[in-house]
Amino acid sequence: MPALETARQELAETYNLAPNPQLAADLADLYTRMDRVVTPADWAMHAPYVDAINKLKKEKNAVILAHNYMTPDIYHGVADVVGDSLQLAIEATKVKEDIIVQCGVHFMAETSKILNPAKTVLIPDMKAGCSLAESITADGIAQMRAKYPGAPVVSYVNTTAEVKAASDICCTSSNAAAIVRAMDSHTVIMTPDQYLAQNVAAEVPEKNVVWWEGSCIVHEQYTAQDIHDFREWNPGTRIIAHPECPPSVVEASDFSGSTSGIIKYVTEQKPEKAMLVTECSMASNIADALPEVDFVGPCNMCPYMKKITLEKILWSLHTLTEEVKVDPDVAEKARIAVERMIDLSRELGI
Repeated sequence: MPALETARQELAETYNLAPNPQLAADLADLYTRMDRVVTPADWAMHAPYVDAINKLKKEKNAVILAHNYMTPDIYHGVADVVGDSLQLAIEATKVKEDIIVQCGVHFMAETSKILNPAKTVLIPDMKAGCSLAESITADGIAQMRAKYPGAPVVSYVNTTAEVKAASDICCTSSNAAAIVRAMDSHTVIMTPDQYLAQNVAAEVPEKNVVWWEGSCIVHEQYTAQDIHDFREWNPGTRIIAHPECPPSVVEASDFSGSTSGIIKYVTEQKPEKAMLVTECSMASNIADALPEVDFVGPCNMCPYMKKITLEKILWSLHTLTEEVKVDPDVAEKARIAVERMIDLSRELGI
């Protein structure tokens, strides 16, 4: 993307992007999906971008895949498919459109390109990285294999294509325990999230789970003391943690699950009050569907996910820039690890 002011000037010359209360009213069906967390004034500013993006998608034959951590204006306003890492990976294999716009972080766009190499894959901001994915390289995988000869490497999907290519199989937070349990070896290497690995180790005690010491900058910030303090200040609140949190946090919570698992739990249980110990936008994106649930803080934002904005999505589609490419040899090896995950998940009924 060029200098922000240059891009904005070009977009303004092509599209009417001024705040538009009338257009906001015309798009009321979209607004009702987010009116609990987005103010009318903000929607009047978002509506011109949403309208332009949705029209441009049809013109360019594009589809938008958006992670659950996207802001509500993206998640409810322009996304065609939403979900966690596993859901988006599966959906990427089904895309018929020519262009995939990945609203998430870079490794997710790489995964879509790996699974559907004939498609053009765009990410609205190339700098939307991931601290967890950047914590390990293929050399790190080689180090773990040397330390634990013969042990299979299960790498979190939150990794680069290079790391996936060096691994035996991938996993997500929703299927990690099942995949580790299904490995033939007693010792299983998990990379790169140490906390997910430790939580899986507790869930699958029959395996010797060893791990790489990486972590997510969002989830590692939570502590068990935070949970205990919040319970004291807000009695009766259901506390729900993501398994990328430290084990002490998971143990102190009422439920722990993947992004999709958290949504399923809250939808089925409908607690009066709930605190999601994960990225902030999760609660915002399910709040309107569950008006009976009072979602309360605290929460931590992912600075990488928040690099994706309506303005950048529009620019990427307008110019067809910010294309993600993966070396074909790396992609072929990485595809094997990801497809093994998808196939095994289906076999296990996950």
